[in-house]
Amino acid sequence: MGLKKKNWAYIGIAILAITLLLGLDQWTKHQAVIHLKNQSNIALIEGVLELQYLENRGAAFGVLQNQQWLFVILTFVFLAVAFYVFWKLPKAHHFLPIYWVFVVLAAGAVGNFIDRITQKYVVDFIYFKLINFPIFNVADIYLTLSTAALFILILFIYKDTDYDLIFHKRETDNDGI
Repeated sequence: MGLKKKNWAYIGIAILAITLLLGLDQWTKHQAVIHLKNQSNIALIEGVLELQYLENRGAAFGVLQNQQWLFVILTFVFLAVAFYVFWKLPKAHHFLPIYWVFVVLAAGAVGNFIDRITQKYVVDFIYFKLINFPIFNVADIYLTLSTAALFILILFIYKDTDYDLIFHKRETDNDGI
């Protein structure tokens, strides 16, 4: 299979995975609107975990309220970087973790982007009451966990030679999955 064909196959798989993750995110937000909006909080684990409806017009922790234009720009920049990484990433088992991290990151970014474009706010509904953590949603979970995974991969798994393979050389691209 040629390099370009392999790249498009990976991108197709990424788009399918992103679509499935987006579907879950959007479905849960829709359920939150139907069942939580203008309703009392629902305790899942008393004093620990609640479902609580919130229309978030900012980012995490409520920063940058009503700065939708900034989120739109940042989302497009991030998606351009993600596409670049998908395209440049050698198609080898060794790079699967970073590939999937970017898939999940993209799903989270697009999930919240859809809300911002269609509603001018993001629907949040999961609240860890025990630690008074900001209310969040499934896309936020994608973003948080994949960002943590990306830092772990960068700090502990991939070496400088791996980055050279990603961004400079393509000769090793024949080690397909």
